[in-house]
Amino acid sequence: MAKKVLEGNTKWYKNHPQLDRFKKSKKPIVNINTYLAALIIEADIRSYKFDASKLDIKKNNSKIKVTEGQIKYEFQHLLKKLKNRDPQKHDKIKSIKNIEIHPIFEIIEWEIESREIIQQF
Repeated sequence: MAKKVLEGNTKWYKNHPQLDRFKKSKKPIVNINTYLAALIIEADIRSYKFDASKLDIKKNNSKIKVTEGQIKYEFQHLLKKLKNRDPQKHDKIKSIKNIEIHPIFEIIEWEIESREIIQQF
């Protein structure tokens, strides 16, 4: 869906805040394909079906800046969801201090991104 949004091929979720960082990048389509390529690997590990033929994966050295505060905020959001949906996974990852991110992202020091509607956890 994210790829379709960036390509202008859907009327849904066009203004989803999670896509802002891709929209603002120099190569949105290349970057979303790079991002999704890593998700294919994770999907295979989890035995999910993911149609890799929909991606046009090219060599990409781009980096998309994401704030340290945003990474921490999104991790807390994930923990909140997992607490009810998958308590075992929640308990397994809740004490992680060094959050591993996708290699396309470059962490910069800053607070939560201004586009975020902040929820209390």
